[in-house]
Amino acid sequence: MNAVAVFDTAIDRAAAGIPAGFTARHASGAVYRFDPAAWCRDVIAGDGALIAACTGHTLDVGCGPGRLTSALADAGRTVLGIDLSASAVRLARRRGAPALQRDVFGPVPGTGRWRHLLLADGNIGIGGDPYRLLRRCRQLLAAEGHLHTELAPAGTPAWSGTATVQTPEGARSLRWACVPLDNLPGLAEATAMRVLHTWTEGGRWFATLTPR
Repeated sequence: MNAVAVFDTAIDRAAAGIPAGFTARHASGAVYRFDPAAWCRDVIAGDGALIAACTGHTLDVGCGPGRLTSALADAGRTVLGIDLSASAVRLARRRGAPALQRDVFGPVPGTGRWRHLLLADGNIGIGGDPYRLLRRCRQLLAAEGHLHTELAPAGTPAWSGTATVQTPEGARSLRWACVPLDNLPGLAEATAMRVLHTWTEGGRWFATLTPR
């Protein structure tokens, strides 16, 4: 079972109403908890401001079962969700969200033309290298586009690289990262982005960035 299969299995279980939360543990001792049940809901606290921020063509990176993608489509936005998980894409389409099984680091429709990108639910951790991910997001965005991302609270230990997930089949490796709010300015500077503003809602922390 590879990392994608870990997410496939967890999402399928959550969609069936079976407890599916899991924890990734980094060598530093830091942990990151995933809650696939929340991804399968229609809305969770804090989604409202993210949805309102996306006023134009939007790419939802790591869309999961399509919670935000479908909400944006229902609001009349032009939106596309992408995810490596086949289960996530299948569930997103089932709820009416336009979604493709794609790697954000591979070919993506509309590269260089997206007005808004979403990295919600901790997806700034995708791939285990937030510098690489933000550089890729900058390529996907239009020149005056906006990246809206969810972060860990300030003061949370930052980590990146390979974490370990325990599954019924045994320990599996997962490339992921945890980026706290207070690490964002340096990350933005290093990736030719700048932070426009930050906010918190529903116990979650967010920021909007744009290319410099």
